[in-house]
Amino acid sequence: MRSIVRRSCNPGGVQADYIKAGKTANGSSGDDRRRQSESEVRDSYVGPIWHDGRKGEPELLASAYRDSLKLAAEKGLRSISFPSISTGAYGYPVAEAAEIAIRSVSSFLKKESISIREVVFVLFDTATLEEYVYALGKVAGIAHEALSL
Repeated sequence: MRSIVRRSCNPGGVQADYIKAGKTANGSSGDDRRRQSESEVRDSYVGPIWHDGRKGEPELLASAYRDSLKLAAEKGLRSISFPSISTGAYGYPVAEAAEIAIRSVSSFLKKESISIREVVFVLFDTATLEEYVYALGKVAGIAHEALSL
């Protein structure tokens, strides 16, 4: 799965709202490039296939988020959306992927002086959402019991 960043310009401002499963690792498919208007930005990074967690998967997953954020910042985007990268067909355990996603995004936003003001995780189901909420609490130092969906 890959994340695709889209910027749609409208009178109300800039909005990131598009996430799609992809086919290539080199930016986006040719069909995407032909269909997009001048007001859209779409780029993608493929996450790793899960093997056993000892083949560099955590760093590869973190870099997928960092590289997407870096590109969004370079494009001046104010908002970006992510799926739970690699947790579908690539088999990455959701709990581990959620913590890597939250830590990677949080770390990037703290260190970089950038345009991004909103990061949205668009998740497939309630179980995945619960893992992301738990990971957010863990990273932020908030007790799990204090968090609610």
